[in-house]
Amino acid sequence: MTGARGFRQELVALFGQPVDENPTQAMIEAAFRAADLDWRYLTIEVAPEGLADAVRGLRAMGMRGANCTIPHKVAVMEHLDAIAPEARAIGAVNCIVNENGRLTGHNTDGRGFLASLCAVADPAGQQVVILGAGGAARAIGVELALAGARSITIVNRSAERGRALARHLASAGARANFLPLAGDLRLPAGTGIFVNATSIGLHPDAGAHVPLVFDTLRPNLVVADVIPNPPRTRLVREATARGCTVLDGLGMLVNQGVIGFHLWTGADPDPQVMRAALEEIFGAPTHA
Repeated sequence: MTGARGFRQELVALFGQPVDENPTQAMIEAAFRAADLDWRYLTIEVAPEGLADAVRGLRAMGMRGANCTIPHKVAVMEHLDAIAPEARAIGAVNCIVNENGRLTGHNTDGRGFLASLCAVADPAGQQVVILGAGGAARAIGVELALAGARSITIVNRSAERGRALARHLASAGARANFLPLAGDLRLPAGTGIFVNATSIGLHPDAGAHVPLVFDTLRPNLVVADVIPNPPRTRLVREATARGCTVLDGLGMLVNQGVIGFHLWTGADPDPQVMRAALEEIFGAPTHA
């Protein structure tokens, strides 16, 4: 046997529904190998009614943590011992850390998105439009507000959820408003950043139409899609063809994975190894 654990691996996981097309495991396990860590990342389908049991199982098995994706990012909070400040400000958790049986919820989505965005544009003073009002939209909106976005418009079919998110962002100091979605959206004049924070375009519906008038996309616009699979969604392709600065969902996925990896292990992974693992899955290059 080698090492203090012998043949036992440390475990982390992904809880969500659906998860079959989520590529996080390939990215994180590549980072484990590169860091010479004998850890495993499990992709686990968890229905909403099974979430409490899944969290109890995580604790019982001594798993080091987990990611939470749709539809658990808000619901999981009531099952944890503590919520980190950034997750409390966002109102959603996507990363659980187990420290000697104490489970703390973090949110790495917004910081992952912001790191990807800041590589191409400064959000300060920008007029932002976000499509969606779920957990990803909340995380992205809060981080953009804290980064000094001039205004944030939430566009969503559900008026109740859209208005609630706009109020939440306003409480975080943003100039935020809600725009009901009826038909295809025409981006307001002055928009500098457009974000698709919905699941539209996720495999197997890669060709799904984002409710947007594509002719309102302009070359000076930053267009970001949170969908990682496939990375070249219809929105990414349409925005690229119109000369926009485009961010695919892999950038956000890698950056939030880097943060989660460090929270679990205390080590810093190689983001290039993580990106390369994803590009191998989807066929390099994936850059827009």
